[in-house]
Amino acid sequence: MTTATPSDASIDNVLTPAAGVPSAPPAGGAGRCPIDHSAMRAPNGCPVSARAADFDPFSDGYQQDPPDYVRWSREQEPVFYSPQLGYWVVTRYHDIKAIFRDNITFSPSIALEKITPTGPEANAVLASYEYGMSRTLVNEDEPAHMPRRRVLMEPFTPPELGHHEAMVRRLAREYVDRFIDDGRADLVDQMLWEVPLTVALHFLGVPEEDMDMLRQYSIAHTVNTWGRPKPEEQVAVAHAVGKFWQFAGKVLDKMRADPSGPGWMQYGIRMQKQHPEIVTDSYLHSMMMAGIVAAHETTANAAANAIKLLLQHREAWEDICADPSLIPNAVEECLRHNGSVAAWRRLATRDVRIGGVDIPAGAKLLIVTSSANHDERHFNDADFFDIRRENAGDQLTFGFGAHQCLGKDLARMELQIFLEEFSRRLPHMRLAEQAFSYVPNTSFRGPEHLWVEWDPAANPERRDRAVLSARAPVRIGDITRVDAYRTVKVESAVALTSDIVRLRLVAADGRPLPRWTPGAHIDVVCAVASGGIQDGGASSQDGAAAARPISRQYSLCGDPDARDAYEIAVLREPDGRGGSAWVHEYARAGALLRIRGPRNHFHFETDRGTVLLIAGGIGITPVSAMARRARALGLDYRLIYCGRSRASMALLDELTALHGERLQVYASDEGRRADFTALLATPCAETRVYACGPARMIDALTQACAHWPQDTLRVEHFTSALGKLDPSKEHAFEAVLASSGKSVQVRSDQTLLQALRDAHVEVRSDCEEGLCGSCEVRVLDGTIDHRDVVLTRAERESNTKMMSCCSRAAGKRVVLDL
Repeated sequence: MTTATPSDASIDNVLTPAAGVPSAPPAGGAGRCPIDHSAMRAPNGCPVSARAADFDPFSDGYQQDPPDYVRWSREQEPVFYSPQLGYWVVTRYHDIKAIFRDNITFSPSIALEKITPTGPEANAVLASYEYGMSRTLVNEDEPAHMPRRRVLMEPFTPPELGHHEAMVRRLAREYVDRFIDDGRADLVDQMLWEVPLTVALHFLGVPEEDMDMLRQYSIAHTVNTWGRPKPEEQVAVAHAVGKFWQFAGKVLDKMRADPSGPGWMQYGIRMQKQHPEIVTDSYLHSMMMAGIVAAHETTANAAANAIKLLLQHREAWEDICADPSLIPNAVEECLRHNGSVAAWRRLATRDVRIGGVDIPAGAKLLIVTSSANHDERHFNDADFFDIRRENAGDQLTFGFGAHQCLGKDLARMELQIFLEEFSRRLPHMRLAEQAFSYVPNTSFRGPEHLWVEWDPAANPERRDRAVLSARAPVRIGDITRVDAYRTVKVESAVALTSDIVRLRLVAADGRPLPRWTPGAHIDVVCAVASGGIQDGGASSQDGAAAARPISRQYSLCGDPDARDAYEIAVLREPDGRGGSAWVHEYARAGALLRIRGPRNHFHFETDRGTVLLIAGGIGITPVSAMARRARALGLDYRLIYCGRSRASMALLDELTALHGERLQVYASDEGRRADFTALLATPCAETRVYACGPARMIDALTQACAHWPQDTLRVEHFTSALGKLDPSKEHAFEAVLASSGKSVQVRSDQTLLQALRDAHVEVRSDCEEGLCGSCEVRVLDGTIDHRDVVLTRAERESNTKMMSCCSRAAGKRVVLDL
């Protein structure tokens, strides 16, 4: 069972060309700032709100917690002009992702520009060192950027990165050995800065130099580029940056004499001989310096942030100590919740509209990725730290699109190994009392010190030396969707009708569950075998009867504000695929289930004047939660519930008590049928219709709403036959993966999802029928033959996404954001 996503998630609505920039537009309305203040105005004449005028990314509030500092912006004014900074600030997920995706409209050219201009004395110091930082992969425009990226990216591929795992493990072991018996350590000073720096130097092929010197150089580079050094500090910073520049040049000269080594810089020198017009001398010098910073500083900060975050959430820390398989997704959640990159910068190359606000050509943008990672519109219960979060891998800490961080997988590897080493050897480690400080800058953050304490007598390796030999597999590559299961217990199983059971599920460990929104569902992991139901969900190894775990999606139907339990109602379907039969057989009070989610493709929007809610049969489950929310918000709503008979209609007594006259019941055995044609005869732009039920009902509603405004009707389906593949009627096509340029051929007898899997490209999927939306991939170019029942009409027409399990290219080629 799956859903249609709301049209305002479409890139067309997130980012569209501006029709023109007015000199002084009034507040309110499309393309205008949402708040009317006249104290000052942005360059396009838009009034600047008081909160926008006060925005200061160098303040302690931003440095300590950027997402919380701009919460007001995410909720009220997601695009605003900052007079103090001279930048437009963008804070919502879909806006920022759209900016990353379009690197033509939004040039990265200012990414390494000094955010605080320095004075003539500091500039003279830099000139004395012949400082000449030029473009790198970070701030380079097309058409130069992508050819260079492709030439230089091979050392960053997962197979090549795998060669560095043994070294990272060795370093982690050696550094922990130094303080394992001390009972107290500053992890930043004693490990988390030096190990990533050593790995970075090894990866780049740079001889290991004085660590303290390189650390000071790196900090100076950060402050010089993204900080606000005081006038008296600028000269000292300039000297450090100049010395860093000269150091990078000297090392590069030595490499040119013998470029046969294994490092990335030596690889670049060799590629220069093959592609001299792409890999230039000035580029190599700039990348040498920028690479040392990029390859270690963000990783060092990310590691400190992750350990701090996990120790602040003790239960999550204990979970990964007990189950190391959770570590890869825990890394993604740490990067999302408290990543090392707070913001990036872009330059608008033309007049453009972002999130409904007109931005003039030449405008500088501060895109606060840390805020995007806390956007409730994309991350359910975003402030909740959940290492089992299904879409944690959607975080934008590494950026997105053509300029996504090349070294992201090296950083992931290091973070996983660090967490494994600490959780295995120091599971009893705890945060010491301390105040956390950060180097003031707009973009990169991590605590300058991280003091931890433990009782050395309780070190596990003192009791069992086998602890030192344990190893968890490292996962290298993007984690787009993961099987990070949560174990829940069936608190109660109540028969609502003869064939519907209502389950109340609580966390097996008694903790609060993540919040959810109306329309959300969870994936229940069932154990279904070729021979039938398997007791207890255990996997049998009995030949052909071995259990094959499957997932089935069930909408949440309880109170969205409750944190103590999830409720679902499951209809036994005799002709189904076994999932509902398994639930009815196994899910009794006291049973343990594994679930994923919640996630939501059937979003309930509350910005319309009138809401019409329509349910057929078991389709009442998501609709009942929407009705509950509409009632709580005081919305003008009606609830229409259709079924064979009142005896077969779940939740009917509860709905009657909650909604009274707003509920209309149509039971077929009473001779009453809903007349959708009459009900929807007169279109109303202020009404939105939500429906879930059998295909016949959805088809009738679709026809009845045909003359209404586009996407008035939002639906969730039970089944779909649109994705069935008939090879005799299909054509082969090419799928190009934008991040690598790799081409995947999709035969006429296979789905895109199958072809991607054959090419070892991971795309999560569940239903594989175009129902659940989990296999969605972004489309950058090409027209799609949509065969799912998830996307809205506007989303289909935009050609920006497709369901890889069923939809195909309408032509011969499609470019995917993979």
